Amino acid sequence: MAIVFERPKSLLDVSTSYCPGCTHGVAHRLVCEIIDEMGIEGDTIGICPVGCSVTAYDYFGCDMIEAPHGRAPAVATGVKRANPNKFVFTYQGDGDLAAIGTAETVHSATRGENITVIFINNTNYGMTGGQMAPTTLPNQVTQTTPYGRDTKIAGFPVRVCEMLATLDGTALVQRTALDSIAHINDCKKAIRKAFKYQQEKKGFSIVEILSTCPTNWGMTPLESLERIKNEIIPYYPLGVYKDIDAED
Repeated sequence: MAIVFERPKSLLDVSTSYCPGCTHGVAHRLVCEIIDEMGIEGDTIGICPVGCSVTAYDYFGCDMIEAPHGRAPAVATGVKRANPNKFVFTYQGDGDLAAIGTAETVHSATRGENITVIFINNTNYGMTGGQMAPTTLPNQVTQTTPYGRDTKIAGFPVRVCEMLATLDGTALVQRTALDSIAHINDCKKAIRKAFKYQQEKKGFSIVEILSTCPTNWGMTPLESLERIKNEIIPYYPLGVYKDIDAED
């Protein structure tokens, strides 16, 4: 019988700790598929900070390093400079990358550090109970905004891709989503391009992935996918915000 679908070899065969319906597992699989297809597992180093991604080292077969909250780009910078021929990626959530790690994100991007950033945006602090994050939508109910995010008090959400696309050091800035097969396929293509650009030493690449958080959103997995489609994508439009090759 022909095998038409199987687990990527660099995605370890272990039980998951993620909540039912969480799309972290899909994102992990896409990264691992690219690692397998490029044949680079032994040359890849992943950096995961605090957040739901804190357990990612349990799932990736490549070398993994744990970073303090928000500091993954800084750790990745050191790892890549010390090992310039290795593939170095960070795997970060929105509370991590766009809040406590804003400075590390922006400055590693503007320096053009030759790393790949996988940015999971589920519009809340997933691991710690669903508090408001920098990416929480206006009027979105969270544990710390029980009446909805009031922009007069909490300000507006941070659009990371739009911000980083203005920096000279970025090579690829793209926003994707995991709400449909078509978008998942687009996400994989973006991750592949980000790793390819690192291989070609083109600079900093970030792939933002709009992801679900059924537990903290108080939704079923299917309802969460619909929320991405109907609420999150309209506020965070998908697409390529910067591609250094397209500018040539």
